[in-house]
Amino acid sequence: MDRFFSLYLPFSRFAANTLILSCVSLIPLLLFYVALTPGFGSMLLENGPALRRFLRQVLTNGIPVVFAVNYLSFFLYAFSAKRQGTHSSPILILIVDLPARIFVFVALHAFIYFVSADWFGSFGGDRWQALRVVGPTLARSAMFENISGVYLYATIISAVPLYLNVISVLLAGEGRMSRRIQGKLAWLGKGGIATLRVLSAFVYFGLFTLLLTALANLIVALQTP
Repeated sequence: MDRFFSLYLPFSRFAANTLILSCVSLIPLLLFYVALTPGFGSMLLENGPALRRFLRQVLTNGIPVVFAVNYLSFFLYAFSAKRQGTHSSPILILIVDLPARIFVFVALHAFIYFVSADWFGSFGGDRWQALRVVGPTLARSAMFENISGVYLYATIISAVPLYLNVISVLLAGEGRMSRRIQGKLAWLGKGGIATLRVLSAFVYFGLFTLLLTALANLIVALQTP
């Protein structure tokens, strides 16, 4: 992680690494989504305007959202690493990253939908209608019912190496918190701790998805007269 996401790297290199990882996680999920949706693939192949709208949606919504969420997470990781010298406070990264990740994901969807109504005439050209669909769209994304689900899970896949690294440091590092945790988990042995590391990452991803869905449903409830 430190080799590819460090504050000592030039901005262009840091951003390029983030973009590459974002695309690597996004493209397979997009293909899976197209294959999973009945008739969608054939419609894209046979209908030029539909394909152009799909690609425009990915380029103006998907890639910017996934890139921005990932960039924020990797920047927080790199900033913490530089400030601490060693990763002595990984728990802090996890605490800060979760609300920041949710905020950026929701806020960028709202902003892009709002702008798309003006630029591309999406949502009938109604900017406020564009904002009203953000909540319902994100509420269904966790179930992979729309293309925002692709973006949601792409950010999760991109974060796998980051969180495995952070949780590894938390469970095997030299900081005070890490030593305290190691003392309590010594009975698990190395194999048990390795399993716990992976399970902890999945629990964290599940928490992110649940909180995002809860926030989206809250937005829907607030919009209901």
